[in-house]
Amino acid sequence: MASLTTFGDEARIALDTISGRASGLVQPALRLGVTGLSKAGKTVFITSLVHNLVHGGRLPLFEAQKNGRIARASLAHQPDDAVPRFQYEDHVRALVDSRVWPQSTRAISELRLVIEFESASAWGRMFSRGRLALDIVDYPGEWLLDLPLLARDYATFSREALELAALPARADLSERWRQLAEATDPFAEADEMRARDLFEAFAAYLKACKEDDRALSTLPPGRFLMPGDLEGSPALTFAPLSGLDGRRAPPNSLAAMMERRYEAYKRHVVKPFFREHVARLDRQIVLVDAMQAMNAGPAAVADLERALTEILACFRAGRGSVLTDWFARRIDRILVAATKADHIHHESHDRLQAIARRLTDRALERANFSGAEVDVLAMAAVRATREGTARHGKEELPVIMGTPIKGETIAGERFDGKTETAIFPGDLPADPAEALRAAADEDNAIRFVRFRPPKLEKTAEGLTLSLPHIRLDRALQFLLGDRLA
Repeated sequence: MASLTTFGDEARIALDTISGRASGLVQPALRLGVTGLSKAGKTVFITSLVHNLVHGGRLPLFEAQKNGRIARASLAHQPDDAVPRFQYEDHVRALVDSRVWPQSTRAISELRLVIEFESASAWGRMFSRGRLALDIVDYPGEWLLDLPLLARDYATFSREALELAALPARADLSERWRQLAEATDPFAEADEMRARDLFEAFAAYLKACKEDDRALSTLPPGRFLMPGDLEGSPALTFAPLSGLDGRRAPPNSLAAMMERRYEAYKRHVVKPFFREHVARLDRQIVLVDAMQAMNAGPAAVADLERALTEILACFRAGRGSVLTDWFARRIDRILVAATKADHIHHESHDRLQAIARRLTDRALERANFSGAEVDVLAMAAVRATREGTARHGKEELPVIMGTPIKGETIAGERFDGKTETAIFPGDLPADPAEALRAAADEDNAIRFVRFRPPKLEKTAEGLTLSLPHIRLDRALQFLLGDRLA
């Protein structure tokens, strides 16, 4: 990633790191990045993580909790006042009281959780204060996919965008924009209305790629999908152009205006995001919805792998020394989690994990990635279903039971959002390669419906239990376990 930054960028990153390390001498802290592509479950993951730690959830594979060494976990004031706070309380209210899924991540946010614990060793208990500030940084994966743009000029960006848009899975969605681009003379005099028409057609094509029936993942520029307070600004009003042919654009031409805005986007949007957030992370979890991609077909699976490659190549991964850690942070652990494991029976969980492992391994190889410990698992941060069996003729079939969201349909039956039902979700193939090939087969594809969040159980004393999950404890052990040892 060094090639994507200037000497000045590196100097600012070093100053920020030194300041953070100095603060850490007083209050040890760990910055955990949480990202993933749209609808992968970032908001739900963070909410469940905090809820289970604060309320002493059932986390048998999280050693510090299992051994009773966590005395208390509580929310605290976050260190970055200029970053929006992750609205944990609102999300808990949505999940627990209203039983609806919270709003998806639309911008960056942060939350600090202070964990008070007892070290597992006598030596550690003698010298450690037993407090860790966990700073959780939530950001859209779509923004992360912008980072490779820092190494690409406008002509390269335009060429690659046009090539991607012409792929069979995208060609019909991008047709209007491509026709408009081909009918535009890039070297004609700059025209604000033409620029806006091109931008709107290009942005509409990117948004259409996100719909469930396509479920495509590689969609930069990410802010075109989630503009936030930059909506309507010149830095977000540009689009790729065809016909550039390596020629130098005249100063007052449309191509020159688009190039200027593209460079402004990188300078004012992408670089600050990397410098102020990504470069400051210690650990990272990347959430992926592999089942949605398989439902949408082989093009969506290939695009998910492409996106994973881009994402993993963006991280500053590796282990530093005592000296270098004072000047630059490195992400030393990355977890790739295939979400929504509660949509299939537990007998297929290992198979979903194997599919995610295959996608990740190929992405790691293509990204020339090295230096950090990487793990993969299948999980559900909030488990919306429970398991059972149902008789079908002489057979007993494994089923999942839950309350489908209003409007979901199964075999023509439309659900009202109140009725619980049992569903046979089907089995994922044991061979990951076969499972990915089967994504193109309508008869073999795993089709799942969306369920409402579960109704929380209560103890005999009337206390509400923590949010149920699948393998959240294993995720916590990998991401935090060594820092609470």
